[in-house]
Amino acid sequence: MSEQPLARADVSPAVAWLRTPAAIRERCHQLLDLGLAGKLAHFRVEPSRLPVVVDTVLSVTREAYPTLDIPVHSRWRHFDAGGVQRVAELEARLKDATPQERARAKLDLAVVSVLLDAGSGPKWSYREQGGATWARSEGLAVASFRMFMDGVFSSDPDRPLRADSEALGRLSREALAQGLQVSDENPLDGLDGRLHLMHGLSRVLPRPGTLHDIVAAQGRSVRGSELLGVVLETLGPIWPGRVMVDAVNLGDVWPHSALGPVESVDALVPFHKLSQWLTYSLVEPLAEAGVRVVELDGLTGLPEYRNGGLFVDLGVLVPRDARLTQEALHPSEEPIVEWRALTVALLDRVGALVRGRLGMTAEELPLAKVLQGGTWTAGRKVAAERRPGGVPPIRVESDGTVF
Repeated sequence: MSEQPLARADVSPAVAWLRTPAAIRERCHQLLDLGLAGKLAHFRVEPSRLPVVVDTVLSVTREAYPTLDIPVHSRWRHFDAGGVQRVAELEARLKDATPQERARAKLDLAVVSVLLDAGSGPKWSYREQGGATWARSEGLAVASFRMFMDGVFSSDPDRPLRADSEALGRLSREALAQGLQVSDENPLDGLDGRLHLMHGLSRVLPRPGTLHDIVAAQGRSVRGSELLGVVLETLGPIWPGRVMVDAVNLGDVWPHSALGPVESVDALVPFHKLSQWLTYSLVEPLAEAGVRVVELDGLTGLPEYRNGGLFVDLGVLVPRDARLTQEALHPSEEPIVEWRALTVALLDRVGALVRGRLGMTAEELPLAKVLQGGTWTAGRKVAAERRPGGVPPIRVESDGTVF
């Protein structure tokens, strides 16, 4: 395994550091420390409620995985929603391809699907032909899977099972809306943002599956943090203009005034949620092609509304202002930045507590499996018990590019 990082773009040390999971953890744990000391403006932290979270996570984990044979939290779990073996359908159509080409095709699908996966909103759903109706992440997974199988993302009719820059670049709003079954009666949050990401993706890679070649060229194993670095460096230009440092668009990075003046680098809290979700989703296709991702626990938990909602619903995070549970907020607003940061740091604590209860090591039960077992499912289950439609306790205005 190379000791050199895979991502080698000529960027400043500050930008390079903000792209690391170490930076995510450091800044998020700084905010958790302030929260535990009662020094945050938007949330009170009640660590005494963590055992309730752990009990809930263990309950749903044992229900879903009685033998504790838990897979990595990734997009691949959603493709088989409802127990339908859609991934096997894809593999059957790829049976004559080389392992490398199968990996490229699977990465094409994973990248496009993850980038289309930001929060759907409560009113959208997808009806699979001859099958069931799916909402939220599963709905977006099944919809993007069917679009992929139909060749929507390929410019070559003879090779439909791929995504390439030509097809992604010419993808129209109408075609995307049709594929996702969007209408006035079936509205999807952030459709234009998703289209922006598809067009951006077309400009940075000839096809998303090229990520296999970039990583495989470095050897037969890669650290999780290095793989995230490749994703952030390669896909960095596709994100909407947000915080800039040294003329580089940082993507999912936001300031919090408790860490310093909001104009300073010291105040910035990186999350890279979709990029980390994508990194987790690359692990299995790369492994099938002979490239092992090691030290996966170097990545962090995902700061999205299921994980974060779990801590709010079970009383670990208590909003100081009722407005947080009554009004939809933008991802840039400080209460949302605070909520997401506390979620990342608390997921580390929950992961350690879950392992302790099960008598398992971090190698046996990495955070990626705790999430899958796990916190994401528990967050959805508790939300469904508490509110009609299972909406999260805190709502975020999605532009299709963050959550």
